[in-house]
Amino acid sequence: MVFESFGQAQSYFLWATFGIALVMGAVVNKTNFCTMGAVSDWVNMGDTGRIRAWLLAIAVAMIGVIVLESYGLIKADLAFPPYRANQLVWAENLLGGLLFGIGMTLASGCGNKTLIRIGGGNLKSIMVLIIIATIAYFMVNPFPGSDKTLMSVLFYDWIRPLAVTLHTKQDLGSIISGPEQAVHTRLIVGGIIAFSLLVFIFKAADFRSNFDNILGGLVVGLAIVAAWYVTSTTTLNVDGEKFPLQNFVSEQWDMFAKEGDVKPADSRPLSPQSFTFINPMGQTLGYVASGFKSKVLTFGAMSVFGVIIGSLLWSLISRSFRIEWFASFKDFVNHFIGATLMGFGGVLAMGCTIGQGVTGISTLAVGSFIAFFAIIAGSALTMKYQYWKMMREE
Repeated sequence: MVFESFGQAQSYFLWATFGIALVMGAVVNKTNFCTMGAVSDWVNMGDTGRIRAWLLAIAVAMIGVIVLESYGLIKADLAFPPYRANQLVWAENLLGGLLFGIGMTLASGCGNKTLIRIGGGNLKSIMVLIIIATIAYFMVNPFPGSDKTLMSVLFYDWIRPLAVTLHTKQDLGSIISGPEQAVHTRLIVGGIIAFSLLVFIFKAADFRSNFDNILGGLVVGLAIVAAWYVTSTTTLNVDGEKFPLQNFVSEQWDMFAKEGDVKPADSRPLSPQSFTFINPMGQTLGYVASGFKSKVLTFGAMSVFGVIIGSLLWSLISRSFRIEWFASFKDFVNHFIGATLMGFGGVLAMGCTIGQGVTGISTLAVGSFIAFFAIIAGSALTMKYQYWKMMREE
């Protein structure tokens, strides 16, 4: 979409995000699409239905991104966060993924599920959201009166030196064939991966007959693609020249901004991107703490609001809205620890089960695959430990 004013373009950018997130929130609530639940079903019961739904979302998102990118309609190379950066922060992806997987198991769900639960009346998840948001915010923003962040104090000096700088971007297409043939190679490699996933997904008769699992995976995958498309194609026409919003704010604002336009506090959240929920929780906290100033309203904050309201609407329509609170002090402690680990882990890993597990993997970034498998491993090991502990106590 091409707009004549920044205000119109930004409004479309934000409200389209909200609309897509609203649909995703409602459908995720309706279908019980849950990545932590998927791992739990698989580990504890051998049921792969929801794992296949998650993989379906990945396959759909991957196909959408590689095809639309080949037509120049998605610009994942310019993404925020930079999934395809040539610096592979594998240790952060790995450690962050493990922490996030452990945390989401203790807190009864990942970042997306936390928002879904809030929309359904779960007061426990409000506490989880506040903790994640606070940690995520200060992982990337300095403490008041300081230039230090949680990331710089606790992690940066020892974990960033472990990063590997590649000669190309870290997506599989660039690594295999170099930048000149990357788009073509992504079509081939991504197509093979997506086709293999679809064969595995639909060979299970139980999955093929489960409408909710198919609907959940399909809608989440399409929502990821839709957000990529909206954020990649929203441009501003300035004297016949088209500018992406991020470029306009960072490079052209002083010359071409019109009276009444409000300059965003940070231009990076106007870059091409899709759904992730840990850093956006921190962005939402920043928006609320600012007194709801429009200059700090971002894609991430709108996605958080959209998912919660979409879930709330479905809860009211289906009459499934229920107020829930902690069952015990132990339940409170588990959620507190889990939220803390998700806050640190989600920022370190550069995403959550949706942010890295679907959005990141749709770009074929190596770091996203590392984070994805680390999240599954962290969650599965925690569940095994919980089961062992329960049997030992009995």
